[in-house]
Amino acid sequence: MIYTVTFNPSLDYIVSVNHFETGKVNRTTKELMFPGGKGINVSLVLKNLGLDSTALGFMAGFTGKEIERLLDVQNVHSDFIPVAEGISRINVKLRSDEESEINGMGPGIGAAEIDELYKKLDTLKDGDILVLAGSIPSVMPETMYRDIMERLSGRGIRIVVDATKDLLHMVLPLHPFLVKPNNHELGEIYGVKLETKEEVIPYARRMQAEGAVNVLISMAGEGALLVAEDGKVYQSMPPKGKVKNSVGAGDSMVAGFIAGYLKSGSYEDAFYTGLCTGSASAFSDNLATREEVNGLLQQLGRAVF
Repeated sequence: MIYTVTFNPSLDYIVSVNHFETGKVNRTTKELMFPGGKGINVSLVLKNLGLDSTALGFMAGFTGKEIERLLDVQNVHSDFIPVAEGISRINVKLRSDEESEINGMGPGIGAAEIDELYKKLDTLKDGDILVLAGSIPSVMPETMYRDIMERLSGRGIRIVVDATKDLLHMVLPLHPFLVKPNNHELGEIYGVKLETKEEVIPYARRMQAEGAVNVLISMAGEGALLVAEDGKVYQSMPPKGKVKNSVGAGDSMVAGFIAGYLKSGSYEDAFYTGLCTGSASAFSDNLATREEVNGLLQQLGRAVF
């Protein structure tokens, strides 16, 4: 079974405005609302690719109930822990001449709710996949990812970590199955600027030497590369398409990698499925569908999913 954890789920309210002007009344030309959060995005894309998962995390108030309802509409199973204080956050994303975001704070998560999450995680079994994705709310311990991985260590659970800075770096000794920083995040960890694949590869290998089993680096218009468990490096430019939406592309890449790997056990297939799934979300107003992913795989001369 696949499980995703989103510590701070959101309702993503995406509005389009022609030539937004501050200090004036602006009217939308288009409005979209989705359940959001990196782990939730992974679960949604996995479902689009035909794989079931359980979305774990915390929810509160009327917004939390709406997140659960929207996931249920899309046949994604959720098992959120209710939080009494506050509401699940609303993230407003404004698309105009420039793209801007205002992200909410989220509910007040306490020790009792964290213990409930641990109880759910304790039920995971050998062979399960756990995706830990996104930032940690300020009310939670900064060591949360590491604490979870230490608790589950030695149980045969493949853990995927999509996070930044210390959240990611401190879990490397615990051998996550997959980590997925982008090139800028990788450079930030090691105090360098990384623009090309040739510059990225040594630092991806360094991250692998520090404990990560597979290191997948997204590079926006430059495509992606994977330093795989077997030591091979897979790299590719992205398929062709017009970028419409950067939200969820990285999460989609993670979902595509998992789906491709589970289908064939091949890291090469996992890499290309991840690349095309991330690109399909970037080329769409919504998250990638199986049809969109297969179209891009065919464009690159790869077998369809």
